[in-house]
Parts: sequence; C-alpha cells; structure tokens
Amino acid sequence: MKLRPLGDRVIVKRVESETKTASGIVIPDSAAEKPDQGEVLAVGPGKTNDKGDLKALTVKVGDRVLFGKYSGQTVKVDGDELLVMKEEDLFAVVE
Repeated sequence: MKLRPLGDRVIVKRVESETKTASGIVIPDSAAEKPDQGEVLAVGPGKTNDKGDLKALTVKVGDRVLFGKYSGQTVKVDGDELLVMKEEDLFAVVE
C-alpha cells in the first residue's frame, strides 16, 4: 500500500456485506446499505499527549473493526475504495 496514516489515524477497507437475506431474497446493490465493518490495512504511529509522549494505537493491522455508517473520509487508491479515520471513530474490534 502506498498510504501511511499520520498520528492516530487508521486506513480501513470495508468488508463486503451479504447480498442475500437469510430467507434467500437477493438485495440489489442500489438498495444495499454501506457495510459498517472493515479490515484495518494500516495504522499511524499514535497520538502525542500533553507531556509529549507518544501513545500507541490499540488497533493493529488485520483487525476487523466496527465503525459508524458515515465515519471517515473516503479515498481511492489503486482502484480500491478505502476509509481514513481517527481511531476514536472506531466502535469495536470484532474477535
């Protein structure tokens, strides 16, 4: 990847959601909502506190995370749509 996030930012790629319901109904792309889960592709070095110490991020590359539907800034890199967001915009790590 050619992106290196700065500070407490992370780069996330959305995980594709199911296009078929449990009962077998196919949901068209135009009606499907954007997924609110993704995989962390890169993390920044961390955030500097008031004392000047660097606080490392709690997420790591490869983590599957939950985030808000409209969180982050969308960027296109090599044809992939990625999200750049602060770590505080993430809700949870899926284990």
